[in-house]
Amino acid sequence: MKLRLCIWGVRTAWHTEDDGEFFCPECGGDRAYHRRTGTRRLTVLNVPVLRRGPAGTVIECTACHEQYASDVLLRPTTTRFSAMLRDAVHTIALAVLTAGGATGRPAREAAVGAVRSAGFSDCTEDQLLGLLAAIVADEGRYSGPGAGSSLGPDSFADEVDGCGSWLSIELHEALEPLADHLDPLGRERILLQGAHIALADGPYLPAEREVLEAVGRCLSLTLTDIDRLLEGAAA
Repeated sequence: MKLRLCIWGVRTAWHTEDDGEFFCPECGGDRAYHRRTGTRRLTVLNVPVLRRGPAGTVIECTACHEQYASDVLLRPTTTRFSAMLRDAVHTIALAVLTAGGATGRPAREAAVGAVRSAGFSDCTEDQLLGLLAAIVADEGRYSGPGAGSSLGPDSFADEVDGCGSWLSIELHEALEPLADHLDPLGRERILLQGAHIALADGPYLPAEREVLEAVGRCLSLTLTDIDRLLEGAAA
């Protein structure tokens, strides 16, 4: 048998720049990665002699060694995605309660149940009420005791009639990045969790409806879909 001698060729030399954790499409789960930059070199008798230019940057899975373009890092890891979902439900629950639902025990219990199901298993009603008290005080819309006072279940007055600027910012920050990684059905389910909290103690209050419409917009749902979902939940 004759052996073919390779006189010249091109080889890529890879240099690892940094590493981290990402969701590997090939493995189907969270894996460690290396960010590697390549340089092409002309080889003679398998010996590198001349640079032939850059080979670009790749993300290489340390488990399966598949290489991907850098935009693969835009997809959150499973751990990060779970945290994003928890934060989204938690923020929606606070927004709905701040809009008027905190005065009814069924709404408070529904909020606690939703937050626990989302991953905050140790969430309590007192914790939510404490956060609500701080939010209302920060917004300057609470006319009762000072910031150091504790609020009981029935201590929220009618002044709590909207989600305020702080929660509005929180909704945008918690929901808009998440919406990019959810299909339409997933975005609808998130909105419906807020709707069920608002409806736990009766029909939507005007402020609750406004908050839920804002949630839908942050989730990139159309106005038609938002109306359909909210009306369907209330039917």
